[in-house]
Amino acid sequence: MKKKLILITGGAGFIGSHLSSFLIKKGYFVICMDNLITGSKNNIKHLLKHKNFRFVKHDVSKYINIKGKIDYVLHFASPASPVDYLKYPIKTLKVGSLGTHNALGVAKRKSAKFLLASTSEVYGDPLVNPQSEKYWGNVNPIGVRGCYDESKRFAEAITMAYHRTHKINTKIVRIFNTYGERMRKEDGRAIPNFINQVLENKPITVYGSGTQTRSFCYIRDMINGIYKLMSSDLNQPVNIGNQNETSILKLANIIIKLTESKSKIVYKPLPIDDPKVRKPDIRLAKSRLKWRPKVSLKQGLVETIEYFKKL
Repeated sequence: MKKKLILITGGAGFIGSHLSSFLIKKGYFVICMDNLITGSKNNIKHLLKHKNFRFVKHDVSKYINIKGKIDYVLHFASPASPVDYLKYPIKTLKVGSLGTHNALGVAKRKSAKFLLASTSEVYGDPLVNPQSEKYWGNVNPIGVRGCYDESKRFAEAITMAYHRTHKINTKIVRIFNTYGERMRKEDGRAIPNFINQVLENKPITVYGSGTQTRSFCYIRDMINGIYKLMSSDLNQPVNIGNQNETSILKLANIIIKLTESKSKIVYKPLPIDDPKVRKPDIRLAKSRLKWRPKVSLKQGLVETIEYFKKL
């Protein structure tokens, strides 16, 4: 039987590279497309000589031309860390709008299934907790984070428009805070920041009082959730994330304990529009995908710390 062919945009990024590895093990042929602004060839170096893998360097904000049949388009291209999308606000907006339009165009031309990597940031600084898929969000469209939040909200809107107008089989995954191997040292998010600071015997930087919360999902759980959604008949957005909520201050103390570090915690002002809470309602994923996270925060952190020790 001929292998199913999958195009993954942003396939050399943190989540995209794990997805590439996972799908090749499942027997798919993967075309990884990335312009390497925030992705890295180091993330896919173990795949570069694999017979079922092909890397294409390309900015998906420009027209995408792929010859032959494609069965799935998984659109993961985008800066995803505040450090990155504050550095590249216009490119972030373009990949979320033009890039999504181009990726949907490929899916339409090839009669392929389409999966959009959206984000919990579509909920903004939420006024409800936990956040369910029915919540419309509290987003500042002209704030510094608006380039990411609104590009993803637009991406969801155009994806649903293509589903309704062109009858494309689309899926939308709203990804909540994810961590694990292949995150960059300079990623800028809490877990890589804290781990690198303690490994370098530097003070841990906590923004605000540290009472703001996040729900951290280990990369292995996230990939399993995305695959189950990809294989499902669901077309509406689905939250994938860990429902266990942890304050940023508690996270810092857990990492200090796991590394037996003597690093002290220092406090800095909270960034503009930084969400105060973040916790997914994953009842839809549990009931329809039969998915739930399995890796505890401690277990995931131990594996992630070991990865950063090797860098």
